[in-house]
Amino acid sequence: MFLAEQKYLICFDMDRVLVDHLSTWQFVYDKLGINNDESFALYNQGKLDEWDWIKLDLGLIKGARNPPATDSELRELMEDMPLMKNWKHAISNILEQNTHIAIISGGLQHTARYIAAQFPSEKKWKKRWGGIDPNTAREQCEGHDSVFHVFTNGWLIEPNENTHDAIGDFGRYQVQMNGKGSIVQMLQRRLGISKENTASVGDSSGDIGMFEQSEVSICFNPWNDEPIAVASHTIHECDLMLVYEHIKSRFNWD
Repeated sequence: MFLAEQKYLICFDMDRVLVDHLSTWQFVYDKLGINNDESFALYNQGKLDEWDWIKLDLGLIKGARNPPATDSELRELMEDMPLMKNWKHAISNILEQNTHIAIISGGLQHTARYIAAQFPSEKKWKKRWGGIDPNTAREQCEGHDSVFHVFTNGWLIEPNENTHDAIGDFGRYQVQMNGKGSIVQMLQRRLGISKENTASVGDSSGDIGMFEQSEVSICFNPWNDEPIAVASHTIHECDLMLVYEHIKSRFNWD
């Protein structure tokens, strides 16, 4: 399942890091002409937990159209998602350095899977922890797995009498707002990679848990000052090649 010879683990947040947009959720809201101000306010007031927040937002998305948008329609809305400058070049360079790469994000799964699918492995797809879904493998990777490990939130498909790709009422909830550090720790244990050989890249306080489990922690395109105080390095310019260059220098890659 995993390549034992790989020595490093590089973990990325997605929204405002790999994606050049406020959030993948917001991108879909804008396309549908809706907003989640009410549920966002309830969450900030402590009246919603994250799981209920996702369910409310999925209800908002489903209610934006009649009949409700399907999985294929939502994926089509996201086709022009803007990605960060030099994202593919930076990741390609990182992968040449004996690394595992993970996306750990509360953002929507479709964009994370698209990014992961640009880097297929030599192995045929099979279900695994942190893997892409079989549809992405079939449609974008010629039936192969991705070298990425992907952990995101979003929607789930629940077929009904009208369509095979209806959006369910209960969403995909893999990443807690303040639980990213636990995912990094689990990856380190499963992959046999130490904290000293781990780097993480994020933009907000939700990424502090990743930073705390990483020798190299980069606050990229900072949302506010809170993660800057915890990160070992900060990059304000929105160019992911700067992330690669910093990680390269810290790990003494040739």
